[in-house]
Amino acid sequence: MKTLTPEFERRLVAVIARGLPLVSRPYAEIARQLDCSEADVIGGLSRLVERNDIKRFGVIVRHHELGYRANGMVVWDVPDTRIEELGHCIGKYDFVTLCYQRPRRLPDWRYNLFSMVHGRDRAGVIEKVNFIVEQCGLQDIAYDILFSGRRFKQRGAHYHHAGQGSQQCKQVARANQIHEERRSG
Repeated sequence: MKTLTPEFERRLVAVIARGLPLVSRPYAEIARQLDCSEADVIGGLSRLVERNDIKRFGVIVRHHELGYRANGMVVWDVPDTRIEELGHCIGKYDFVTLCYQRPRRLPDWRYNLFSMVHGRDRAGVIEKVNFIVEQCGLQDIAYDILFSGRRFKQRGAHYHHAGQGSQQCKQVARANQIHEERRSG
């Protein structure tokens, strides 16, 4: 069995981040790509799971193609003292696919909690949001539903490592720096 070095783990994560090959033995195909054994791939993945570097494997569903034609990013103006409580309440429902806190951008943007709700149509999304409001006691919390218009891209997260896309990362970092300088000054 190959030694599970950090370099091997990085290469393994880079391959699986693109998705598992749709073949009868996906780990064997990954092993072929990495020039190692199937046992090395399984051992490497087991170690990543044991360390909680990988939480789970999932499927990226193209919900539009499955008939879920509406999705709404629900933005909530939650009191900072209740963010954890309400984030967990909202996030516990299976129809909520994302729920996370972001900083407010006052005075223009007061919202600090974001959740994504999918439905077959807008009415279905609104019904689910109303259910969340009722179940989590959000009747006095301001919110808005930002429905998606046109989809330009949909895929799972993709991570790069040192040397990959470094120029693009520098450009993004510089743009973020300029944005923060403008906000503060």
